[in-house]
Formats: sequence, structure tokens, C-alpha cells
Amino acid sequence: MSASDAIAEFRASVGAAVTRAGRAADEAGACNGALRQRTRELAERAKSRQVGAGQHTATPSDLRDTATGFRADRGLPVERLPEAADLLKPPAVVSEPIEEPATLGSTAVAGPSGQLPRVSDDDEDFSQSRILY
Repeated sequence: MSASDAIAEFRASVGAAVTRAGRAADEAGACNGALRQRTRELAERAKSRQVGAGQHTATPSDLRDTATGFRADRGLPVERLPEAADLLKPPAVVSEPIEEPATLGSTAVAGPSGQLPRVSDDDEDFSQSRILY
């Protein structure tokens, strides 16, 4: 085998290795993308409390702490999700406050400058501050 044959064989081997590495990287990227999407969907379900009892096993707290520390050490965002026990509780029912309708002639509120309009005894005072506020 001559030197040129050895160089050609080496180049062919390197080319094949680079091609295999590229394919492996593409496959890993696809798997990583699918995993990220699945994780994103699970996080959304957890936030909206669509996780039922018995469907999933909760991640142990020491493992969650380790994962949180890993992400924080690398400067990655750490999303705070509720604890597993809190996810299985039914959401608290919060009654919405009943708003009282505004009545005409109610007290003036402060405008953009933070000042209230001047108070006057004159019933025919139609200055800008009275109209705008």
C-alpha cells in the first residue's frame, strides 16, 4: 500500500465517521426536542392542575432539589412548580368580589398628575380639570 492509498483510505474513514456523527447528532437532537416538548406539555398540565391521582408518580424531593441546583448552577431558568401533594388537591374556590356600580356625582379620582380637581362651591364650574376627572 502506497502513501497516497493510505491517505485516501484515511480520508474515507474520516468522512464516514463524520457522516455517522452527523446522523447521530441529528437523531439525538430529534430525541431531545421530543423530550423537551413532552416536558413542556407536562409542565403546562401541572400548572393547570390537570394531573389526576394515580396517573403519575411524584418525583422525590431530593431529586427535584438536585435538578434545580443543576440548572441554577449553569444559569438555566428554573421554573417553580407546585409540590406533588398540592397538585392533587382540588383548586381552591375563590369567590369573585361583587363590584358596586359607580353612581353619578361620585367623588372625583386623581388624574394622571396625581392631583384631584379643585373643589368649588360654584355649580357652573366647567373647567377642564372637572370635565377630565
